[in-house]
Amino acid sequence: MWIQREIEPFLKSVASKRPALILTGCRQAGKTSLLRRVFSDYNYVTLDVPTVAEEAEHSGSQFLRNHRSPLIMDEVQYAPSILRWIKNEIDERRDENGLFCLTGSQKFPLMKGITESLAGRCSVLQCHSLSAREYERWKGVTVEGDSLLSFIFMGGYPELHAKGLDPAFFYSDYLATYLERDVRQALQVRSLRDFDRFMRLCAARNGQMLSLSSLAGDVGVSPNTIKSWITVLEASNVIYLLEPYYKNLGKRVTKSPKIYFLDSGLASFLLGFRSPDDLKGSTMLGALFEAYVIGQIVRHFANTGIGFPIYYYRDHYGHEVDFVIPIGDKFKLIECKWAELPKQKIAGFEELIRLIGEDKIISRTVISSSRGSRKTPSYAVEDSIDLNCLKN
Repeated sequence: MWIQREIEPFLKSVASKRPALILTGCRQAGKTSLLRRVFSDYNYVTLDVPTVAEEAEHSGSQFLRNHRSPLIMDEVQYAPSILRWIKNEIDERRDENGLFCLTGSQKFPLMKGITESLAGRCSVLQCHSLSAREYERWKGVTVEGDSLLSFIFMGGYPELHAKGLDPAFFYSDYLATYLERDVRQALQVRSLRDFDRFMRLCAARNGQMLSLSSLAGDVGVSPNTIKSWITVLEASNVIYLLEPYYKNLGKRVTKSPKIYFLDSGLASFLLGFRSPDDLKGSTMLGALFEAYVIGQIVRHFANTGIGFPIYYYRDHYGHEVDFVIPIGDKFKLIECKWAELPKQKIAGFEELIRLIGEDKIISRTVISSSRGSRKTPSYAVEDSIDLNCLKN
C-alpha cells in the first residue's frame, strides 16, 4: 500500500522547471519508489547492479543511448562519470526540463560530481523517512501520547510500516547493509565493529553537544577519525548537526554543535530499546523526543522546499533554547517538553529575549507530547506535530 509523501508536489514543481533533479537521502527512505510513482512515465535504470554501473561509468554515451530520457537513474554515486554525459545531453536540449531524475544515498561524492558537471543544471532535494504527519494521513490516526511513543520507537522508514516488519529485524538488517555498503565504500573502515560502537555511542549522545575527543576516547580511535565518521553519518542523512546561534551575542554562548539522529527509530534500536514500554521509563526519552521534533522540522522544510536555518542557544550559565529559527532579522523560539508543560516562564526564552530584544521575537512555542495544549500570555503551547508555528 502506497504511503502518500508530502514532497510529491515539490518534486513535480522542480521537474517542470529544471532539466535534472537529484534526490538524496538515507537508505530505505523511499527515494526510488517515490520517483517511480511520481514520474511513472519515465524510463528507469539502477546502477546498483555492478555490470550496469560499469557500463555507465566507462561507456556513458552508449549508456544514455540505451536508456533514453526522460530517465530515472538510481544510485548514481556508483558511476560518477555518467554525470558528464548527462551534462552534454542537457546542453544539447537546453529548452527541455524534467530530463533526468537521479537518486543517491551519499551526498558527499555526489556533490563533488554535481559541482563539477551539473552546476546550474540540477536541483538537489532531500528525501527523509516518514514524517509523523505523513504517517497520520496514511494510517488515519492521531500521533499523540502512547501512539507518539510507539512512533518514536518505530521510526519512519516506509517499508517498516507498509509491510508491518519487526523493528529489531529491520534495523539489524539496515545497519548491516549501511555498514557494509556505504561505510566501507566511503571510508574503507578497517573495523566495522568500531564503527558500530561509534554509532551506538552517538545515539547515547542524542541531543547533546558533540565532543570529538570524548567520542574518540570511548571508541579508541583518533579525533580525526571520529570527525570523518561524523561526516559520513551527516552526509548520509543519518544524523543532523545543530549549530549554535551566537551571532552578535559575544563569547558567553556555547559554540559546539549538537548531534541528533534524524530517525528516532534507528536511535532507539541503537540504544537497545526493544519496545515502546522500554522507552516509557527511560531517561533517554526526553532527548529522543527532542530529536523527533527537530526531525519533523527538517522534514517539513525538505518536503516543501521552503526552509530556514535552525540553531540552538545555550550560554555558559545554562540558559538554553532548544531551537532558534531566524526569519529575516527576527526569530521563532521553540522548546520541547515530553511530559509536563512548564508552569512558569522559560529561562532560556527570557535570556535570549533580553539579549536580542522583544521586538525581534516572532513567536515562543513549547512543543509537548500531548494535544492537551494550553496557552498563557507569555508563550503558545503547540502539539508535537502541528508545524503551523514554522510558517512565516
